Amino acid sequence: MALLNSLFTWIMKKRIHQIELFMKYPHDVQEEWFQSLISTAEATEWGKKYDYTSILTPEEYKNRVPIQDYEDVKVYVDRMIKGEQNLIWPSDIKWFAKSSGTTSDRSKFIPVSLEALEDCHYQGGKDMLSIYCHNRPENKVFTGKSVVIGGSSQINNFSPDSYYGDLSSILIRNLPFWAEFKRTPNLEVTLNPNFEEKIEQIAQITIKENVTSLAGVPTWNLVMAKRILEITGKDNLLEVWPNLEFYGHGGVSFKPYREQFEKLIPSADMYYLENYNASEGYFGLQDRSDSEDLLLMLDYGIYYEFLPMEHIDEEHPKTLDLSEVEIGKNYALIISTNAGLWRYKIGDTIKFTSLSPYRFQISGRTKHYINTFGEEVIVDNAEKALSEACKATGAVIKDYTAGPIYFNDGKAGAHEWIIEFENQPSDLQQFSEVLDKTLREINSDYDAKRYKDMALGFPIIHNAAPDTFYIWMKSRGKLGGQNKVPRLANNREHIEPILELMGTR
Repeated sequence: MALLNSLFTWIMKKRIHQIELFMKYPHDVQEEWFQSLISTAEATEWGKKYDYTSILTPEEYKNRVPIQDYEDVKVYVDRMIKGEQNLIWPSDIKWFAKSSGTTSDRSKFIPVSLEALEDCHYQGGKDMLSIYCHNRPENKVFTGKSVVIGGSSQINNFSPDSYYGDLSSILIRNLPFWAEFKRTPNLEVTLNPNFEEKIEQIAQITIKENVTSLAGVPTWNLVMAKRILEITGKDNLLEVWPNLEFYGHGGVSFKPYREQFEKLIPSADMYYLENYNASEGYFGLQDRSDSEDLLLMLDYGIYYEFLPMEHIDEEHPKTLDLSEVEIGKNYALIISTNAGLWRYKIGDTIKFTSLSPYRFQISGRTKHYINTFGEEVIVDNAEKALSEACKATGAVIKDYTAGPIYFNDGKAGAHEWIIEFENQPSDLQQFSEVLDKTLREINSDYDAKRYKDMALGFPIIHNAAPDTFYIWMKSRGKLGGQNKVPRLANNREHIEPILELMGTR
C-alpha cells in the first residue's frame, strides 16, 4: 500500500505545473477556452441560431447572445431528454444533473456532457487531491479508502438512453475503475435512494474499513459520523478510523460546521479542503491551508463572465471579463461551458480577494438574500454575523434559515431567524444583540434601516429543537445528496412551514 500511495501521490502532483501555468497566464487561458467553445459549437442548433461562425471576440459574443437562466434553456433540455442531440453541444448528452436549486422547489435538469464529466468535474476532483498531495507530500491518503455520500440516480421516463440524478450520483456512477477501487461503500449502497437506510448501511460497512478521507456536504457527513459513533460507542472518529487525515468538502459554507468536525476528529493534522462544485461545473478549489479563499479554476472548459450585482436587475446588463474585475465587489457568476450552457447565470455570487492569482469567496446567491426593506442582506453577511454571535456566547450552530417579517399595523418589519444549535448560546439575548450589531457594522444598508427601529426592528430568533431542520427537509423529500437548507429568503416560504412544525403557528 505504501508503494501504491507513493505512485498515486507522484501522479497527482504532476498536475501542479499546469495549475501554476493558468495562474500565471489567466487571460490567455480564458481566451483560448472562449475560442475553443465557440468553434466547437458552431454546427449545433444553438450555434447556428447565433451564428457562432462569425463570432471572433468575447465582445461580439456578449452583444449577440443574451444572458440565460434555466427557463431560457429548458426547451432545449426537454428535447435532449427525449433523445434529440446536437442542440446546444455537439457530443451526445445523456446525463442530466437533477437540481432542486436553492431558491425554489422546482427541479432543474442540467445537461452533463462527456467533456464536462472528464475535463471539468473529474478534473476538479483530481486537482483537489493534487493540491492536497502537493501541500502535504508525506500524506498516506491512498493507503486507505474514501467515504463519499452520494445521491440517487435513475433512468428517466422519457428515453431509455437518457438518465438523471444528483450530480454526486452521476459522478460516482461514471467513476474510472481506479477511483472506484479506492472508494467505500459499494455502488449499490452509495446510490440507495432511501437516505436514512443508506446512512445506516454506510455506517455499518465503513466502520470495518481503513478510511483515510471523507468527501461531500458537511451536513450529511455529520449525520453519518454521529450514527457511526452511536453504533461503535466511540468518542470520536479517530477511534474508529485512526488513519483519517483528509476531508474534501463543499456545497455549503464550512464555517458553521468546523468546530463540530474538530470535535469529531480531534487532530491538528486533519486537513480540510473546500471545493466549489455545482451541477453546472467545477469552479474553485482551496489551494492553501492558511486561507479559506478559493482559486478560480480556469482550464476546465468554462469561460467566465462577471455581472456586478448593482446591475443584476437591468434588462441588458453589461458583464465584465476576468481582466476587468475588482477586489471586494459582489459579482453574479455567468458561465459558458463544455456542456452547452451559454452565458448561463447559475445564481451564485462571488467576490474576489486576489487578482494575481484569481482567488475568491462565495458571497451568496443572486436570489438568496433578504431585501424586503432595502437592507440587501446576503449570505456572506449572515455567516459573518452568526460567527461573531457564536464567538461571543460559545454557541455552535447546526442549521439556520431567515426571512422577513412584513410591516403590520404601523409596526416596523424585522428579520425572523430559526436557528438549531449544536451547542446552546450562554445567553440567547446576547447572541441576538451581537448578531444585530455585527450586521449593522458590516452592512450599511441594514444599519440605515435599523435606525431607531423605524423601518427594521430588532431581529427575532427562534431556538429550534434538535433535528427540526432534518425533520423539515425529510418532509419535503430533500434529504441527502445536494439538498441544502435555504439560508435566506426574501419571503416567508421557508419560515412559515418550519414555525408550523415547531408548533408556533
